[in-house]
Amino acid sequence: MKNIPEIKLGIVAVSRDCFPMELSASRRKAVVKAYKEISGDIFECPTTVENEKHMEQALKEVKEAGVNALVVYLGNFGPETSETLLAKYFDGPVMFVAAAEESGDNLINGRGDAYCGMLNASYNLALRNIKAYIPEYPVGTAIEVADMVKEFVPVATALLGLKNLKIISFGPRPQDFLACNAPIKQLYNLGVEIEENSELDLYAAFNAHANDPRIPEVIASMEQELGEGNKMPGILPKLAQYEVTLLDWMEEHKGSREFVVFANKCWPSFQTQFGFVPCYVNSRLAAMGIPVACEVDIFGALSEYIGTCVSQDVVTLLDINNSVPADMYEAEIKGNFDYTLKDTFMGFHCGNTAACKLTSGTMKNQMIMARALEPNQEPNITRGTLEGDIVPGDITFFRLQSNAEAELTAYVAEGEVLPVATRSFGAIGIFAIPEMARFYRHVLIEKRYPHHGAVAFGHHGKAIYSLFKYLGVNDLCFNQPKGMLYKTENPFK
Repeated sequence: MKNIPEIKLGIVAVSRDCFPMELSASRRKAVVKAYKEISGDIFECPTTVENEKHMEQALKEVKEAGVNALVVYLGNFGPETSETLLAKYFDGPVMFVAAAEESGDNLINGRGDAYCGMLNASYNLALRNIKAYIPEYPVGTAIEVADMVKEFVPVATALLGLKNLKIISFGPRPQDFLACNAPIKQLYNLGVEIEENSELDLYAAFNAHANDPRIPEVIASMEQELGEGNKMPGILPKLAQYEVTLLDWMEEHKGSREFVVFANKCWPSFQTQFGFVPCYVNSRLAAMGIPVACEVDIFGALSEYIGTCVSQDVVTLLDINNSVPADMYEAEIKGNFDYTLKDTFMGFHCGNTAACKLTSGTMKNQMIMARALEPNQEPNITRGTLEGDIVPGDITFFRLQSNAEAELTAYVAEGEVLPVATRSFGAIGIFAIPEMARFYRHVLIEKRYPHHGAVAFGHHGKAIYSLFKYLGVNDLCFNQPKGMLYKTENPFK
């Protein structure tokens, strides 16, 4: 993944002046040792912070070490002023954790009271309006704290990514797709830049790339990736030209930002003017860590990028599309998997899911578009989708959205793609999410979410939920289990 931040972790121990500084320093060393054994490298700041002068010295040390994500570790009670100023002046995401006491035989000189200190730290952070990541239970042994630090990494990656992200869109949205509206004020609140362009800008750039010398190399890459699925080789030159166009636009327009994603119009005039469907190229860019959201879905692109940062893997954007037929459920799901029919649905898009996330990808034409644009004839301008069933396994379905009132909302739900053939078209899979029917009614419908959802492969709900909390999303929903009623749910069944 070339389009996401690389985390350089650092840890600073803090110490209250009426507690032994060595207690905090020795506990820090134990955390560093544990983290290096289970996860990877972390810079151990040599200065233990007891006052503001120490804080300035520690900031200098972590900056010189290239640290961009910081762990503030309360090895004992901790100095609430200097430790929170450390978070204020550090230019990056900060995590606060605290040391658990180690032995019942060492509760006089070896007692640190960090359990208490964590309360003061959190209160002081709030007084100063400083955001920090605090784990669900932020007090632990060296090994437990090392695990917490590991869980901080995907959150920190997404926070740094958003801070340096530009969303480039080519629009406007297709008619009747107001569900993908994007009040951009919340993007600026998140620190995300946006550049909105016309389809004409994209069309002019595409035409300027005719006969680009890199096109044959991209075609060869596509041929290798498609293999036996290369059923429409005649469309590859145009697709390759489009891929080069987008990548060049990204480099030329990222400006002061380091990372870029796209939200592009893809129908209906796209086909008649460009002469192809862009889905396969969108899938290839997603595999590079550059999601391209369909139908100018700006917050869909933002959600996809968050999933890319958190999972450090390819993501996709799908319609929460259609129910699973009862006969299909009875024949292939019931008794084989612990889901009701209403826990299941099909996630679909025309062909934007990367080849590595399909059981077998085949180049085809977009059937729905062909009905309107090329009825009763050999497909031409509707070619360019990558079709196949989505790979089975764990998934996280989620979305960060600015609603019609320009308020940030979000949902997160974990589930899986079932190993059941869809017997349908597009990039598609049979999804199962526990209590999906209730989630569908009382979150997706009740809170007016659009039909697009981002899909991260694997269970990443904990990190994504923590990230959304950090970002200040007040209306944050999940698929609630049985017995836990939604506010709008009728209790009388």
